[in-house]
Parts: sequence; structure tokens; C-alpha cells
Amino acid sequence: MRHDPPPPLPGTTSPLERPRFLPAGTGALVVEFGAQVDESTSEAVLALDRAVAGAAIDGVIELVPTYRSLLVHFDPAVIRAAALRQKLEALVAHSGATPREDRLWTIPVCYGGACGEDLEAVAKLHKLDPEEVVAIHAASPFRVYMIGFAPGFAYLGGLDPRLHTSRRVEPRLRTPARSVSIGGAQSALNPPFELPSGWHLLGQTPVHLWDARREGSAEIGPSLLLPGDRVRLRPVEPEEYRDLCARAEAGDPVARLQTQPKATEETPA
Repeated sequence: MRHDPPPPLPGTTSPLERPRFLPAGTGALVVEFGAQVDESTSEAVLALDRAVAGAAIDGVIELVPTYRSLLVHFDPAVIRAAALRQKLEALVAHSGATPREDRLWTIPVCYGGACGEDLEAVAKLHKLDPEEVVAIHAASPFRVYMIGFAPGFAYLGGLDPRLHTSRRVEPRLRTPARSVSIGGAQSALNPPFELPSGWHLLGQTPVHLWDARREGSAEIGPSLLLPGDRVRLRPVEPEEYRDLCARAEAGDPVARLQTQPKATEETPA
């Protein structure tokens, strides 16, 4: 089962195109920022997401940021698509002025063995030792491009090119909860339940990327990660992993968060 669009290109930027406005049925508009998947496109999407949320437009129901577009669900009984488009066009021109926090998460991962059954195969494919794969993967400067496919499922760009690996020929119908995997030029972090996947399993994290118990929390919502977050992975040994799993089951996030204001950048119209 394939559940990933064209992969992000780590470390690249592209000139932003003027966004396209595309209907998605009678109750949604897609604002698409070109065809390139990279950090500058993602920043433009997230800037508009913040601007629309801040504008509190009557009739807008939900915003869904993706790799290179923002899906805007609306109630056509409250606002017409043409009127909404006008408001969105005005917001696009100044959306880069909406600041956001730069959030860096440190997430523990237990690699290999029962936690990552594909580690040795990936190492053999790339003519590396398993320890080298772990070191390279954990040192990759990951960015959360999108949350999707399942609640809390995080698509990460920034995988070191030495680990780019085509997806499995035969996907697994079930993969373990909280798996850490790679596929193509991406890595992924799974929520705390089993999922089908054609990606290669390198490890597992004790972190519950989705936890309904966090609903209403002032600091962390049900989805731990948000698009635009940065992620650093910290390898841990099995004994520490088991201890962290117990703490996570009790409601401890067991992931460390650092925040700092991000410089405001104007987004070209």
C-alpha cells in the first residue's frame, strides 16, 4: 500500500509560484503552491494556514496543510467559494508576516532487533554496518512536512541521501505501533497503533505521537508533532526503551521540546 506523495528534496528551495486555487467539491478549496516539495513551499503553506486561522473567516470549518497545498473546508451556506477565494488571495499576499515558533523535538528511538527488523537488510543494501545506518539516520536533520494517513503519522523530510531506499516490493499489512521507518527519500514516525506499510522498519519510539488524553492541553495537543516542527532522533538501548515505554503508557510525552521564536519572512504572492 502506497501512502506517500513525491518525496521532499532535503536542503533545496525553489522560487515560489503564484498559488493556484482549485475547487475540491462544493465545500472545499485547495490553495496549491506549485509542484515542488521543499522547505520554502512548506513554509508558504504553513504561513497561509496560520493567517487563515488568525483571520477567523465565517464559514471556514477546517484547514489541512499538506506538502505543497492548503485544503480549506468551508460551509457553502455561510460563504460562497468565490468570496472565500478573494479573502484567501488577500491573505496570501501577507501571510509571511504571521510569525511562528521554531519547535525542535528530541525523540528517543530503539533501533534494530525486535524493534527494527529491516535494519540489517537496509545496511546490507547500502553496504554499511547496521551501526552506521543508525548513526546516519539519527543525525539526519528531519523536518515534519505533513501529518496524515493516520492520526499523528508524521512524514519527515531530510533523510540523508545515503539511506534513500525504494519502498518494499510487498508491503506489510501490519507493522508495529510506534515504528520508525524509511521509504524513498523520507522517514516516518508511526502513531501508537498498527498500520499497513511498504516502508522499511529501522526501529521503534516509545513516544505516543497521538494521544487523545492530551486533548485540551495548553502545550501539546493529541498530535504531538505539527507540520513545520523539526525532529532530532536519539538512539536508546533496549533497557531504557522499555522504561520509556512504561512512562509513555502512563501519559508522559517522553519527548523533549525546545522552542524559540522564528524570524518573520514575507511570503511572495
